[in-house]
Amino acid sequence: MAQVDTPATQKTLALIEHAILAPSSHNSQPWRFRLVDNTIELRADRARALPVTDPYDRELTISCGCALMNLMVAARHFGRFKGVELLPKRMEPDLLARVQLEPVSGEAQSGSDLFDAIAQRRTYRKRFAARPVPATLQRRLMAVAEAGGAWLECVAEAKAKHALAELIAEADRMLWADPSWRRELALWMHPSRSRDGMVMPGLPGPIANAVVRSFDMGDGQAARDRELADGSPLLVVLGTERDTPKDWLAAGEALQGVLLTACKAGLQASYLNQPIQVAAMRQRLHSTLVHAGAPQVLLRLGYPQEDISPASRRSLAEVLDRK
Repeated sequence: MAQVDTPATQKTLALIEHAILAPSSHNSQPWRFRLVDNTIELRADRARALPVTDPYDRELTISCGCALMNLMVAARHFGRFKGVELLPKRMEPDLLARVQLEPVSGEAQSGSDLFDAIAQRRTYRKRFAARPVPATLQRRLMAVAEAGGAWLECVAEAKAKHALAELIAEADRMLWADPSWRRELALWMHPSRSRDGMVMPGLPGPIANAVVRSFDMGDGQAARDRELADGSPLLVVLGTERDTPKDWLAAGEALQGVLLTACKAGLQASYLNQPIQVAAMRQRLHSTLVHAGAPQVLLRLGYPQEDISPASRRSLAEVLDRK
């Protein structure tokens, strides 16, 4: 017999439904949630890891940090946020965080103003409008990242953007030249009706899978990404002082805070993480930055020219472990 949830449980599940709207590498959605009384546990789902692209689960942990931020914003919106215990611990590395909830809903709490942006945020891979991002907004995004335990470096000057665009293009060519990387990417090229993974515009899933697996398209991808980066009003690098799993989780929280704040101001973003995914390129990227520490995410930000549909998501039943 199917389990019938109480109204109280349904309200708690609604928080998780907002958490899973977070972005993730390859739209892999590498998270699981567990309800334990008035606590929601966030766990890494390492069965959805990307061992070639992300051999240390750094991006996986960042993705989970984004989901954690969504969860906390939603809990505050419904007046239920009580506290959070940030992990992981060596003895249980998959358990990343516990969010404690008030047993009943109350007035919206501080930090809930980003709630509407959770459903409005998109990964926007098209050209942005030719409209600069105001310096005041850039400073606000930097402050959001800093409050989350990370740093954010904004790059708006054309010459500096072009230097980053060249790094992105070079990393594209290096990644696409690796057959193992292409095979892993192909595994996540799914039909548009799938609830995870990515689609290649104009190609059915099986054909896209075969094309990605078989052909080095690095030059073409490099040219497209260089053009997108050069033409974006703003490139940003988010990083942390250190480079441990706890820092990756914090980077994800800070990243999602930045994305939601940007979305609330009318911006959208997409990822150009390729230089961070190649160890030697990550060092070169770091050498171009003012901040010390470890670059974790490279984004392009701007004003979208059209509305786009949200990426697909797995159902709640697929990510929920019940006590």
